[in-house]
Amino acid sequence: METLELLKKVRKIEIKTRGLSQNIFAGEYHSAFKGRGMTFSEVREYQYGDDIRDIDWNVTARHNRPYVKVYEEERELTVMLLIDVSESRGFGAVGSEKREYIAEVAATLAFSAIQNNDKIGVIFFTDRTEKFIPPRKGRKHILYIIREILYYTPENKLTDINSPLIFITDAIKKRCTTFLISDYIDSHDFSQSLTIANKKHDVVAIQVFDKRDAEMENVGFVKFHDMETGTDRWIDTSSRRVRKAYSRWWYDNQQRLNATFNRCGVDSISVATDEDYVKALLALFSRRGVR
Repeated sequence: METLELLKKVRKIEIKTRGLSQNIFAGEYHSAFKGRGMTFSEVREYQYGDDIRDIDWNVTARHNRPYVKVYEEERELTVMLLIDVSESRGFGAVGSEKREYIAEVAATLAFSAIQNNDKIGVIFFTDRTEKFIPPRKGRKHILYIIREILYYTPENKLTDINSPLIFITDAIKKRCTTFLISDYIDSHDFSQSLTIANKKHDVVAIQVFDKRDAEMENVGFVKFHDMETGTDRWIDTSSRRVRKAYSRWWYDNQQRLNATFNRCGVDSISVATDEDYVKALLALFSRRGVR
């Protein structure tokens, strides 16, 4: 029964996200994430303004007039998904649980990569790198990734974003497009690791959050449970001062986060679990595509 339910859930996500990647994202994704390498395409006669360093001297000698080599951008990319699997992703008060929402976003990006004939790999992380799935192509590989995104059980519960950034900097030699997907509830300073990773790779930050992460609801005296540390704390949510302090904590955290992304030169989006991630991704793709 568990296997049947797993297959049904994977199939449901596949249908939804593959349709999005085929019908909506294909063109935007293609223009937003370009290959970095240049491969030889053909030769043609020299034209005014061509770089003389591109002259093909062998062809020029045979035809007694100058010819230049023409290169085209290598379109195939390696795409890596760095996915936060810490315990806080299980929280869901408004909309879907963060884990389910992250799975859909990641699956959409994965199918977009496959539609573009790119390789796709995954790193699951908590406060350490939990699992590394090397980048490969193919539908079978994609479905394996989605199953792991949905059902992988991490060994640890805490969060340290430094871990996957250091790992990908060391483990992936070829420049790749990297989507770092997390709720970014992390007390560690990961700015140095992010700067180094983004110099080697093209890092894009995607924050998935629940609106109760950002704002405390007035529901009286409530026991709050920290999903990562396992600690409990009673809080009087009817106190305006408490709710204001909580909102201020979230605002300050977001300001620090955005400042980190800007300082490190990393594109980012932030989307709530009850919002349409399609619009957010399209806006991101469009913003990158016009550069």
